[in-house]
Amino acid sequence: MQKQLLLLCGAILISISPIMGAQSRVDIIAVNGKIWTENPSQPEAEAIAVRDHRIVAVGDSAAIRKLADEGTRVIDLQSRRVVPGFNDAHVHFFWGGQGLASVQLRDATSETEFRKRIADFARTQPRGEWIVVGNWDEEKWTPARLPTHELIDDVTPDNPVWVNRSDGHMMLANALAMKLAGITKDTKDVPGGVIVRDKDGNPTGIFKDAAKDLVERVIPPPSDQQVDSAILAAQQYALENGVTSVQDMGFTGSKATDMQALVVRGYQRLFAQNKLKVRVSARFPLSKYQRLADLGVMTNFGNDHLVIGSVKAFADGSLGSTTAWFFEPFTDAPETSGGPSDELRNPEQMYANMVGADRAGLHIATHAIGDRANKTILDLYERLEKEDGDADRRLRIEHAQHLRPEDIPRFARLHVIASVQPYHCIDDGRWAEKRIGHQRALTTYAFKSLLDAGTTLAFGSDWFVAPIDPMAGIYAATTRRTLDGKNPDGWIPEQKITVRQAVHAYTVGSAYAESQESEKGSIERGKLADFVVLSGDIFNLDPVKIEDVKVDVTMSGGEIVYERGKAATSKTAE
Repeated sequence: MQKQLLLLCGAILISISPIMGAQSRVDIIAVNGKIWTENPSQPEAEAIAVRDHRIVAVGDSAAIRKLADEGTRVIDLQSRRVVPGFNDAHVHFFWGGQGLASVQLRDATSETEFRKRIADFARTQPRGEWIVVGNWDEEKWTPARLPTHELIDDVTPDNPVWVNRSDGHMMLANALAMKLAGITKDTKDVPGGVIVRDKDGNPTGIFKDAAKDLVERVIPPPSDQQVDSAILAAQQYALENGVTSVQDMGFTGSKATDMQALVVRGYQRLFAQNKLKVRVSARFPLSKYQRLADLGVMTNFGNDHLVIGSVKAFADGSLGSTTAWFFEPFTDAPETSGGPSDELRNPEQMYANMVGADRAGLHIATHAIGDRANKTILDLYERLEKEDGDADRRLRIEHAQHLRPEDIPRFARLHVIASVQPYHCIDDGRWAEKRIGHQRALTTYAFKSLLDAGTTLAFGSDWFVAPIDPMAGIYAATTRRTLDGKNPDGWIPEQKITVRQAVHAYTVGSAYAESQESEKGSIERGKLADFVVLSGDIFNLDPVKIEDVKVDVTMSGGEIVYERGKAATSKTAE
């Protein structure tokens, strides 16, 4: 079988070579690999030829070597596994990059450690500088309870603090930040948000969802230098993990559009300087779609490295913040079942925005966590399909975390892409049943059920919320072993998927979700030369060991943009 495959690959190359012509010098060849192409007509190969940033041939090493001349660079893959460049379908790129340079709270395991890390970081900051991001997770503390401003006020007297919970839907402000924002006991609650208060009605410093805007409106915008530095830090982190494309979901709140505009300008500056190596698809808020429509911008306006023209909406909050919208109350907070986002509190206006964006050629994605939020968005999408006619819309639900069994088949029937983040299942799985009970958890992160129903899955990380590392995501999707080590056989193991399915969702699925499947997602002739060399063969490993696999080399457009140690060798052809 292998011999037949190699003969077929050689035949393909013979047919390609005359087309390339005498003037078509091959810039790079990569040989002696185990290449997983994601191309059904040529599933595996040994070698790749690249010219002008694109793949011109895929096949066996001997045939590909014949395409090289004295100027061709040769990369010896050393029998390692090669996969298409990973495409993270859901990131908050600037926010993640900004967080890399800020206080690190994700792995703090107690209130004491949380306080100490903020105190230590504050001593390194100029007076008046805001301390932001952080990514704390109170579920890792004993006891697991929300922090308050009193915990950090005395160690941050000169720096306003605005640090987020790991899900991004809940923030902690210190007293100085609340003072600058004019927050007092008399501050009224806002639709779609929560100001957490003590027994006397005083704000504790915790702000959820739409209430975050009360503080964020007074935070000064970043400078161009700060934007560029954050993007470059984020890019380095992405490329180290084999992520060659990201779909930037932007920001929340009233400043979301302006902030995303600042970041997009940063992408453009870096592209002009030839410093933008990761490929970016940037989304703007659905509620502001008219700004794009007025300019005539449609989905995928741009170039190989930066496109805009897609929009994102919010249906609810998050599970960790008890702001996800469910049909039934939370098990551990029976006084609430969450609620719709401020945007969805007026469903007819939200639908009108969907219709307007759709008719302007802007593709729509909507954040939905709770089962009621997911059902409601599926209903709106179904209405859009019926009332606006057939079209290639690439409608998406971001997260699609908690689904009623009867709603799972609707994704495929309505051609709705499930843009999901598998790492969340091994993170939230530590405590999700405490919040929603066992029965509802059975269709939580229901990757296999969605696939079995014929749904297109697009995998991502939701970084900054979770690590951008695709190996961690593939490990999560295939093992479902929670981070606390309490589910060695997998949490809700019937929802495990295979390594092949996970890689497909991280490559072809994500490319399809951004309408870029003709440009990337697989290793085949004509597509961008984005591929990744791994330290281990993930298709022939126990999935439990996948989290230990490293990225040795990341190639973007045929350029080595990351190399781990001396993992790859190259030379000029003789």
